[in-house]
Amino acid sequence: MEYLDNIFFAVILAIGVGYFALNVKKLMRNIKLGQAVNRTDNPKARWNNMLMIALGQSKMVKRPVSGIMHILVYVGFVIINIEMLEIVIDGLFGTHRIFAFMGGFYSFLIGSFEVLAVLVLVAVVVFWARRNVLKLGRFASTDLEGKPKSDANIILYFEIVLMSLFLLMNASDFWLQQAGASHYVSAGSFPVSHFISPIFNGLNEGTVVLLERTFWWMHIVGILIFLNYLYYSKHLHILLAFPNTYYADLNAKGKLDNLESVTREVQLMMDPNADPFAAPVSTDVVPAKFGASDVMDLNWVQLLNAYTCTECGRCTSSCPANQTGKKLSPRKIMMDTRDRLEEVSRNIDTNKGVFVPDNKSLLNDYITTEELWACTSCNACVEECPVNISPLSIIMDMRRYLVMEQSAAPQSLNAMMTNIENNGAPWQYNQMDRLNWKSE
Repeated sequence: MEYLDNIFFAVILAIGVGYFALNVKKLMRNIKLGQAVNRTDNPKARWNNMLMIALGQSKMVKRPVSGIMHILVYVGFVIINIEMLEIVIDGLFGTHRIFAFMGGFYSFLIGSFEVLAVLVLVAVVVFWARRNVLKLGRFASTDLEGKPKSDANIILYFEIVLMSLFLLMNASDFWLQQAGASHYVSAGSFPVSHFISPIFNGLNEGTVVLLERTFWWMHIVGILIFLNYLYYSKHLHILLAFPNTYYADLNAKGKLDNLESVTREVQLMMDPNADPFAAPVSTDVVPAKFGASDVMDLNWVQLLNAYTCTECGRCTSSCPANQTGKKLSPRKIMMDTRDRLEEVSRNIDTNKGVFVPDNKSLLNDYITTEELWACTSCNACVEECPVNISPLSIIMDMRRYLVMEQSAAPQSLNAMMTNIENNGAPWQYNQMDRLNWKSE
C-alpha cells in the first residue's frame, strides 16, 4: 500500500506519454502521404531559419502587441514546465521537491517560474479579450466558425487552469512548510504564491495536505491531457514550428518550382540529339499527375505546413485578394488541407492501413476554383506567416492541375496562353504587326 500512489502515477504517466507517442506516429504517417521533395540542402541556412524564426520568434514581433504577448506565453509555458522533471521524479519515487538540495539556485528557479506564471496569465487574458471582447477582424472571420473558434478558447482556458494550479500548488506547499508539516521540506522562493497562501488559514493541516495533493495531481494530469490535446488542436505548432522552419523553401519567394515531368519533356524536345522513341515504353508505369487535386498529390512539406498552421490569420489579413472582398483566405487554404488530410487519415485507420477512394478530393470538396483563381501570387501570406508556411505553393499546384489536367483555366487566361502559343506574346497581335504603334 505504501507504493500505491507511485504505481498509480507511473500508470497515468505511461498512458499519457504512450497515447501521445501513438498520435505522433499517426502524424508522421499522415505527413509521409505527401510526395517526396528534397529539403536537405544548405543545412547552415536551415538551422539559422529554425533558431531565428521558431526559437527566436523573429517574425512574431512584426506585430508588437501580439508578438510580445506570444513570447511571454511561449517562454513562460516552456520554462515553467521544466518543473515537470521534478514532478515526475517525485511522483515515481515518492519524494517531495527532490531538487531542493540546489539551495539558492532552486529558490531562484521556483521564484522565476512563479513570476512567469503570472505573466502567462496576463498574456492569456489579453489574448482571450482580443478574440472574445474586442473581436479583432482576423479572429471574427467565417473561417473560424465552429470548432476552430472553440479550439482557440479551449487552449486559453487550459493555460489559465494549468498556471492557476501551479500557483495554488505552491501556495499550499508554502503554507505547509511554514506550519512545519512532515514531508514538506523548507525549500523554494514563492514571490507570488505566498500572497495566496493566507486563503488556507483556518484550515487544519490535514485538509491543506489534501488540497496540496489535489492541486499537484490536477496539475500533472492537466499537462498530460494538454499534451494529448495538441494533436487535435491548432496548438500542434508548439512542436512542428521547428521542423517546419527547418524544411522551409530557401528559394527567393518569387521563384516558383518547375514540374519535373514537364522539365524532362521540354529538355527532350529542345535536345536535337535526343531520340524520343529510343526508350522502351512501360505499360505498368502510371503517368504522373500534373499539379495537385488532393492531399496525396501535395509534397510532404506542404502537409507539414498544414499541421503547423496556428490559424492566427496574419496571412489572410495581409492578402490583397481577401482585403478586396474576394473569397480567398490563405488561412482557410491551410485549414482545409489539414481537414482533408485528417479525413484521409480516418479513412486509412478504418480500412486497416489502406486508403479506399471516397469520391472526395481537396479540390472542389474543400477548396473551390474561385478561391484558387482569386490569388494574385504576391507572396504576402508567405511573408507574413510567423513559421514560414506557404499557402501559395498549394494554390499554385492546384492551379497547375486545373490548367494541365482539366483545361479549366479562366477564359482570359486561356486566351493569353493561346496568344503565347500562336503569336509568341500575350497579346492578340501578329508578330509582324507589333511595331505598328511607332507609326502612329
